[in-house]
Amino acid sequence: MPGPLIVSPRWTVPETELSWRFSRSSGPGGQGVNTTDSRAELSFCVTSSASLPEHLRARILERLADRLVDGVVTVAASEHRSQLQNREAAEQRLIQMLRDAAAPPPRRRRPTRPTAGSQERRLEGKRQRSQLKKDRGRAPDE
Repeated sequence: MPGPLIVSPRWTVPETELSWRFSRSSGPGGQGVNTTDSRAELSFCVTSSASLPEHLRARILERLADRLVDGVVTVAASEHRSQLQNREAAEQRLIQMLRDAAAPPPRRRRPTRPTAGSQERRLEGKRQRSQLKKDRGRAPDE
């Protein structure tokens, strides 16, 4: 639980760059819901992080632009009744979010051309279908 956040084998976020906030969780939980601060919020400042390589910082800022507030990304978890489980859930969400945002862009698709055989098969199928529809409307000549 406490300790650095291991995002990838080459990138670890130290505990000092993470900030936690706890509050009362909504929803079911009996009497305990009114007294325990089980909802966990984990925040990470992307803009001022020293552990974040510069090339990843730009990519993450671009991809998480709609989630950032003053350069800080915040993840909340309140689905569990215990604070410990919510802390673990928030950590896993932040790790997955940072991994997805830092992932390299997918390779560009190289456009390909259909083969001559596939074009011919397609056109032959169209001719057959057309002939079937032409034959459908006429009464046999007798």
